[in-house]
Amino acid sequence: MHFLDKEILCTLGPSSRSERVISRLEALGVNLFRINLSHTSVEDLPEIITDIQQKTSIPICLDTEGAQIRTGKLVNNSITVKENSYFHIVSNILVGDDSKMNLYPACVIDELKVGDLITIDFNSVLVQIIGRDSIGLKARVITGGVIGSNKAVSADRRISLPALTDKDVKAVKIGVEMGITNFALSFANRVEDVELLLDIVGDDCFIISKIETLLGIQNQRDISTRCNALLLDRGDLSRELPIEQIPRAQKMIIERAKESGVKCYVATNLLESMCSQPNPTRAEVNDIFNTLNDGADGLVLAAETAIGDYPVECAIMIKKIINEFTFFSNDAPLSLEKTTIKNPYQLVRPHGGKLVERIINNSKQSNLKSLHRLNVKMSDLMNLEQIAIGTYSPLEGFQSKEEVESILNNYALPDGTVWTLPVMLQVELADINNISVGDTIALSKEGDQTIYGTLELSEIYSYDLKNLAKRIFSTDSETHPGVKLLCNNGSYFLAGKIELAERLPSIHKYQELTPRQTRSIFENKSWTRIVGFHTRNVAHRAHEYLQNQSLEKLHCDAVFIHPLVGPKKKGDYESDIILKSYELIIKKYFKDDTALVAAFQSYPRYSGPREAVFTAICRKNFGCSHFIVGRDHSGVGSFYGPTASQELFKELSDLDIIPIFFDEISYCKKCERLTDKCEHDRAEKDSISGTDGRGMIEKQIIPPDWYMRTEISEYLISEINRAGSVFVE
Repeated sequence: MHFLDKEILCTLGPSSRSERVISRLEALGVNLFRINLSHTSVEDLPEIITDIQQKTSIPICLDTEGAQIRTGKLVNNSITVKENSYFHIVSNILVGDDSKMNLYPACVIDELKVGDLITIDFNSVLVQIIGRDSIGLKARVITGGVIGSNKAVSADRRISLPALTDKDVKAVKIGVEMGITNFALSFANRVEDVELLLDIVGDDCFIISKIETLLGIQNQRDISTRCNALLLDRGDLSRELPIEQIPRAQKMIIERAKESGVKCYVATNLLESMCSQPNPTRAEVNDIFNTLNDGADGLVLAAETAIGDYPVECAIMIKKIINEFTFFSNDAPLSLEKTTIKNPYQLVRPHGGKLVERIINNSKQSNLKSLHRLNVKMSDLMNLEQIAIGTYSPLEGFQSKEEVESILNNYALPDGTVWTLPVMLQVELADINNISVGDTIALSKEGDQTIYGTLELSEIYSYDLKNLAKRIFSTDSETHPGVKLLCNNGSYFLAGKIELAERLPSIHKYQELTPRQTRSIFENKSWTRIVGFHTRNVAHRAHEYLQNQSLEKLHCDAVFIHPLVGPKKKGDYESDIILKSYELIIKKYFKDDTALVAAFQSYPRYSGPREAVFTAICRKNFGCSHFIVGRDHSGVGSFYGPTASQELFKELSDLDIIPIFFDEISYCKKCERLTDKCEHDRAEKDSISGTDGRGMIEKQIIPPDWYMRTEISEYLISEINRAGSVFVE
């Protein structure tokens, strides 16, 4: 069974009615949004339905009040009653206090008798009816406590109540008029109760009968003949059944539902602790897993998403547990490999389906010095490291000629996986004189005795470099920095799988994170929608605009800011300056827990559209679901059109990372703000030019605040005064 076969139903309320939360719940695969009529007025219902329908296409389910007793309105929404005190239950509608109060529906006052014991709000308060007078029913408090407005009330004997309240009938009719086709009948005690609802909504609607009483259990099979699903409400059932018997009743109800051919959902106290805490208890997780194991077809989040502090996190946790349940089938042996696979469905899956990790184990370390050693460029060692830690998944080594040809011709690996930029190990003729296919070669760099990794040599091939440059960069002009770098090196290339023996040294190492680490961080923070941001520049207002727009408009959890810290061309900002600039603004200008910055030990290829998609794939492997693509992304000079990268993204499919396209960001003097879309003429706008900004900083001129925050400008100029420059020389 696939994990999506298990359904998730979420109750919408004050905590979850926002567009952001609804969008997130929809993205998580919630199947049904529930409106609880016990906490919704008929007057507000049309507006609430319209609001939800405008925000999502997920179906809405109206859940009736049904045959239940609740407290009326109370002063300040709650009162405190003390043991051996007295109060009256009255029929005239009022705002109750510690001397008199209403029960709802009003007819219940005629059904209660002297001697009845009444529990309020799941046994918080226990009272006894001791008399009836001109005011109403007189009650004595046996166990004191707090009574809240609209709280559940139960008597120690069965009270006959209508299956639908007057409010239910009005609300259901409104729902039908507004296109609602899913209805839940609370306290379904008899098949006749279901028939009553069907008479209003029609046989074409999806009916969920809620089993919340012993009478409902007794009549479950008959009830199942006229509904599409059952919902076991363990909370209300526990008012009639000892709590230690609830697990057994749950198994029985689910089993009977299977026999009747109807679905069975389970609700109440699934993740109660997460109403106020970001993580569940172990007992809750175990309960949910066992509920799924009992055969439940779906899980219902009630207070957790309606009024809790962590509605999205609750839905994520439910999905995680469903995933674990379906991932470990009952008859499959538990293995270390399976138990260490982390969160395969909550974050976007690595490119190609598996996160590559190719690290030399300790047993091989002693043999490294006996291998033929080949000194390679720092950029090659960076590629070695990034392949090994999974950044370039599914690549396991430097690419063969067949792979390179497939990439250049089809933007894909030979197996069809989208890939746009060759990762090649370029060497001189002299380097291949003493090596042969089949050799394992130790990779190091000039002047350094450290062996950083190995290459299992599978192929030696060559290219005409001018022709190769034209195919990769769409130009063979050596004024292009990528072309110049390619053509100034050898025309031979080595292919084969690699293993990493040693991480590269760097002053930024403590700021680097591997894909496995970022995925662990994202999971820890319950982030699932993460925007990747690739940059080789200091923080400026256009970048902030891109990041914040992505967070707000696409309802993402966080932005993963991932600046390059490898070799760059002359005039680019130094890596430590870039990282420090983001450190300065995140603390002050980003909302808490919405950004993560890490150094990316790689280098710019300046290959325009091919590199733009490549950098998106890398961030996908780090766990990002979205990726910002601006104008002339990864371009240089005028070699690529301003929208060339965006056009390639649109051409390619199966990326599984959502590109976020932005036009040129400018400052509109009429709007007095940054914008990528504005009705005003271009003459009213000041463009944000990286070249102009660098020029101002070089001259120690503070750029306008709409271009760069003053804190950043002052920091850059102070660094020039201290160190002489903030740019690559």
